[in-house]
Amino acid sequence: MTDPLDRIAAALERMSPAPPAAPDFTQAAAFVWHVEPDRLEPVARVNRVDLPLLVGIDRSRDTLLDNTRRFAAGHAANNALLWGARGMGKSSLVKAVHGEVQKEHKALKLIELQREDLPSVGRLLNHLRTAPYRFVLFCDDLSFSHDDQHYKSLKAVLDGGIEGRPENVVFYATSNRRHLMPRDMIENERSTSINPSEAVEEKVSLSDRFGLWLGFHPCTQDEYLAMIEGYCAAYALNVDADTLRAEAIEWQATRGARSGRVAWQFFTDLAGRHGASV
Repeated sequence: MTDPLDRIAAALERMSPAPPAAPDFTQAAAFVWHVEPDRLEPVARVNRVDLPLLVGIDRSRDTLLDNTRRFAAGHAANNALLWGARGMGKSSLVKAVHGEVQKEHKALKLIELQREDLPSVGRLLNHLRTAPYRFVLFCDDLSFSHDDQHYKSLKAVLDGGIEGRPENVVFYATSNRRHLMPRDMIENERSTSINPSEAVEEKVSLSDRFGLWLGFHPCTQDEYLAMIEGYCAAYALNVDADTLRAEAIEWQATRGARSGRVAWQFFTDLAGRHGASV
């Protein structure tokens, strides 16, 4: 017969399992944070493009690259919000910059965090705080809707509360919205709240906690064509210049937009038609 104390101990272990083992950061240069249970899964190969292929965003590229290099070297650096037009390379820039800097500083790790998992960020920071590495936390397509309380968890990363943000952690986020929330939501708060300025201030001020605001705007036709030409050169795809230009313009016309994403989609189609892989 099982001892009652053994049964009680087993029940307590099921109710409160032992904390997970410390992550092995030597496994990869990038990880994805998951919850239930908490774990950092290594990414064997990051889906990214080389930094030189990102055309038309030179100022944002240079600013983020310089900030990341300072951080990787152990110097002061800012959290960064990359906001603006969709498909203009915001998330691609974060991943490309990490890849570029990681060549020089092997201790720089990229950790992707989903917006839905922001409430768990405190537990994640506990894993990172004492690790002998530098971490870029990355949240793609960050935004908040009405009555969304996740933004309060984000303050733990940006401000750190009593403990302060770990000095070996910096936070990069991308968003289509400069203030991380829809304009109609801001206007609704102003029109319905007893104290409109205070109601809006708490949420809008979240974006102010990012030291770097990097804006991304729709590209011109020349920039769009330059992106495609850059892809062709990088993948050694030889296409008649006039034909390339005509097909690229027709492609963007059918999409009704020009962007880095549209340029890459056109090039993927072009490469496939010429029997090349990307």
